[in-house]
Amino acid sequence: MVTVPRVVWHRCGVRILVVEDEQPLADAVARGLRREGMAVDVAYDGDAGHEKVSITRYDVVVLDRDLPGMNGDELCREIVSSGALTRVLMLTASGTIEDRVAGLSLGADDYLAKPFAFPELVARVRALGRRATPPTPPVLTAGDVVLDPARRTVTRAGRLVELTRKEFGVLEVLLAAGGAVVSSEELLERVWDENADPFTTTVRVTVMTLRKKLGEPGVIETVVGSGYRVPTAASGA
Repeated sequence: MVTVPRVVWHRCGVRILVVEDEQPLADAVARGLRREGMAVDVAYDGDAGHEKVSITRYDVVVLDRDLPGMNGDELCREIVSSGALTRVLMLTASGTIEDRVAGLSLGADDYLAKPFAFPELVARVRALGRRATPPTPPVLTAGDVVLDPARRTVTRAGRLVELTRKEFGVLEVLLAAGGAVVSSEELLERVWDENADPFTTTVRVTVMTLRKKLGEPGVIETVVGSGYRVPTAASGA
């Protein structure tokens, strides 16, 4: 039985789990989604996928139907019955109408037959990700800082700020928090993935470079012992 993780994350970048036993395909999909700015974990069989969804709140699970261990149909049922907001994109080698109907009847939110075009997969994952969490404003702002998630652009006082994917992700999480404090651990969960070492200085270094790029006066505050925040009244004044 999948239990719903009790941690509730702030709305931000999409967190994905790819469950696929063809390792080259799974790794290729994960690399491509990461290039799109998503945080992606991978499981190569149904049992590993079941364990991951039991402890981590994913926005979307890209799930192969034909898996060793727990099969994809059973894992899909577990995810749906758990009550989680996680959306399921089912993958299958068969693209027949009967197969599509069977997959959707299990509670899957979408269905994609192999082989598939990667841009279509990305579009479907993004669409499902938007349905997995409460909506946010189309543009996030704090004072004169404006982040447009759709265009993946950031400006300050009208000036375009060039950011890396991780810097963009961190700023998106902080702005989406609406002035609340976000811990380093939460940033690791939402912007990186399960392979990120919680004992590294990754978050601190990324925040440091992000601050430099945003310029003065400072936008991101450090809350000692707790994390970081962007006050809603942040401005260039």
